[in-house]
Amino acid sequence: MFYTYVIWNEQRDKIYIGHTDNLQDRLKRHNKILPSKNKSFTSKNNGVWGLVHFEEFKTRKEAIAREKQLKSAQGRKFIRGIIKNNKKLE
Repeated sequence: MFYTYVIWNEQRDKIYIGHTDNLQDRLKRHNKILPSKNKSFTSKNNGVWGLVHFEEFKTRKEAIAREKQLKSAQGRKFIRGIIKNNKKLE
C-alpha cells in the first residue's frame, strides 16, 4: 500500500504534503526520530510535525497523483480546512 499524507508544524504553521509506502517510518524521519536529510523542508523548519490527513492507495502512481492534487491551491484550501476544524475540536 502507498499513502499520500499531510503533516503540519503548529509552531511554524507550515504544511508538508508527501507520499510513502511506510507512513510510520516516514513520520519518524520528519520528526528526527530516525535519520533523514539535514536539508529537507521539515528539517529546516524545526518543531513537531503532526499527521493531519492521509489517504491509502494501491499504487504509487495513484498516491503521486493525489499528492499533486493536494499541492494545488484547491488542495491546500482543503488541508487548511482540516487543520481549522481540528483546532476547533481541541
